[in-house]
Amino acid sequence: MKPFLHLSIRDHDDAVAKEFESIATFAGLKPGQLVQLRVEQAPLPVIRPDDYSGLIIGGGQFNTSDEVKTDTQRRVEGDLGRIVDVALATQTPLLGLCYGLGIVTQHLGGLVDRTYGEKTSAVEITLTEHGRVDPLYDGVPDTFMAFTGHKEACSRTPNDSVLLATGTACPVQSFRVGDRAYVTQFHPELDVERLVERMVIYRNAGYFEPDEFDDLVEAAHAAGVNEAPGRILRNFVELFAR
Repeated sequence: MKPFLHLSIRDHDDAVAKEFESIATFAGLKPGQLVQLRVEQAPLPVIRPDDYSGLIIGGGQFNTSDEVKTDTQRRVEGDLGRIVDVALATQTPLLGLCYGLGIVTQHLGGLVDRTYGEKTSAVEITLTEHGRVDPLYDGVPDTFMAFTGHKEACSRTPNDSVLLATGTACPVQSFRVGDRAYVTQFHPELDVERLVERMVIYRNAGYFEPDEFDDLVEAAHAAGVNEAPGRILRNFVELFAR
């Protein structure tokens, strides 16, 4: 099997390693079946789509809606925009998680802004009519709980996209472009244990007030997030591994 490529944006070594591990675990990928490039560290080399089964853009500390951006942030957005173009042009499977949704939305002409940000929490995700029949959500209930935490979100989806999942506070939780490019605003790679690990890392990053930490941990344990979100990662691999 050709490996899947994880494009990491995070600037914290521990967060990078844990995101990689959690994606591999929930996707059911063995050592060597998921490889990683750290986009924030250096310009991306030329990506040969035929070398990979699919591409996964992870979350990160950047926001595509920032008014002021560093040189690194602008370079990362440019590199990932080219990845989106290559994936769509070559029908290479693509899955964008959280920041990955922002990149795909912005690059394809949708709108990302601060209207529908969500604090770190578990939210109810509801599949649309299209989501209920999409193979990425095979075996996933029509409604399920998943963890999220984001300062920006999609307010207008790109043209020709298909809305797959929605939420109460954030209307766009997942959409598809074409047949092989998917994005989620929520984090299918997080269970309670992994959410708490990430909260420790990003305690002072503005996703929540630091003094809310203990209450948020307690709420996460009581939220009822089960294996449903992780099934999405496994489905992505089962659909596109080659």
